[in-house]
Amino acid sequence: MTNSPQEEEWLFEITPKNKFLTLNLKEIWQYRDLLMLFVKRDVVTVYKQTILGPLWYLIQPLFTSIIFTIIFNNVAGIDTGSVPPFLFNLAGITIWNYFTSCLNDTSDTFKKNAAIFGKVYFPRVIMPLSVVVSNLLKFGIQFAIFIAFYIYYYFQGAAISMNGLAVFFPILVAMMGILGLGLGMIISSLVTKYRDFTYLIGFGVQLLMYLSAVMYPMALLKEKLPKYGWLVDFNPLAYIVETTRFMLLSSGEISILGLAMSFVLTILIFVGGLLMFNKTEKSFIDTV
Repeated sequence: MTNSPQEEEWLFEITPKNKFLTLNLKEIWQYRDLLMLFVKRDVVTVYKQTILGPLWYLIQPLFTSIIFTIIFNNVAGIDTGSVPPFLFNLAGITIWNYFTSCLNDTSDTFKKNAAIFGKVYFPRVIMPLSVVVSNLLKFGIQFAIFIAFYIYYYFQGAAISMNGLAVFFPILVAMMGILGLGLGMIISSLVTKYRDFTYLIGFGVQLLMYLSAVMYPMALLKEKLPKYGWLVDFNPLAYIVETTRFMLLSSGEISILGLAMSFVLTILIFVGGLLMFNKTEKSFIDTV
């Protein structure tokens, strides 16, 4: 005798999310194989039809560091102390690139994946989360290039050394990824209704880079432009970039208060992005 439909036990029950803030970690863990599948897809397909392939991971930070060195150090005369200007710029660009990759790749999550979202159910947050994880490979390659140049300059006699706090560097990487994820989810949620944000992302990221002390020490801006120093003081990215150079090159200084503020803002932005993401996923298919 078979059980009636009312007596059957279901493994999963798909229902609308009633809570405004819902992050079912257990459900995400159950879909971990799908997460890894998306990570593999992102890694394999990004440069699959390019001539140089993964070499673009190397070309972009190297050329950017060279240009920054010529313009900001040789032409503008920005002093980097005992640290070679190229290595100074490469350290900032390496950590900055991870943030921008996470932000850019998650900022159009709903628009880019509307087809698959409309056909099959899975925790939607897996999609932007897979971007943050897959970009770790790109970051790892670029960081290896930084280490290679670090070793080169070290044996050339440059006065550089890693600070003992470098063991906490992975925390800064995680903060950059979470911050990029949070901002990306906010922008992705807004893009479903306001397409103008798509055109503002590129300009906004470039402007934000100049306000994040990527190519200059934080102390220099406060010294040269004291009236505008607050733009950097309230920028969590600037403290992460500055602390990165302090840990890896013993250049600049570390601000415990600034890092604490950066950590709090990172959590707030991530939670805010998650709130908007969860709310938007209920009805985005009608506007995309």
